[in-house]
Amino acid sequence: MSGVKTFSNETSERYALALFELATENSEVEEIEKNILKFLEVFNKNLELVNFIKNPTYQTETQSKVFSEISKIMQLNKTLNNFLQLTINKRRIYFLDKILKKFIKLSSKRKGKIEAILISSKDLSQNERNDISQEISKAIKSNIDFSYKTDESLINGIKIQVGSLLIDTSMSNKLKRIKQAMIES
Repeated sequence: MSGVKTFSNETSERYALALFELATENSEVEEIEKNILKFLEVFNKNLELVNFIKNPTYQTETQSKVFSEISKIMQLNKTLNNFLQLTINKRRIYFLDKILKKFIKLSSKRKGKIEAILISSKDLSQNERNDISQEISKAIKSNIDFSYKTDESLINGIKIQVGSLLIDTSMSNKLKRIKQAMIES
């Protein structure tokens, strides 16, 4: 990722940090994190909600009422509800998904979790994913939070990226290396 800070990234980071500091101050980080994960799950599955949040033509009063109802239905924490209302009033609701994802990253970082990406050539069971996560966690002596993807172009095997470290055991990578060796010979 480039070092260029866009307005949306900078704004999202600032708001996420403010929410995180407020949650820490009120000893509500765990509760708010659970609320955010629950909200993001709904957000990712509901195109109407995404369109509502991303559409700048809605009046702040309408957005405020809708989010008050969402907050009641989902039983969101009062601090989180107040924060959502603030983002609406400041016209930053458009960045809500980025803000909430950055909050989750801050919370994970505080817990000592490291983000990693696991890409497999086939669907792995939850047990297989957990086994891989435990083995890598032991190896680097830190908790790992995997995001999981499937990529059939790998042919066979997996790729794991932890920070700048890439472990690639895929067949496609092995074929590329063989091809490169043949070209160089």
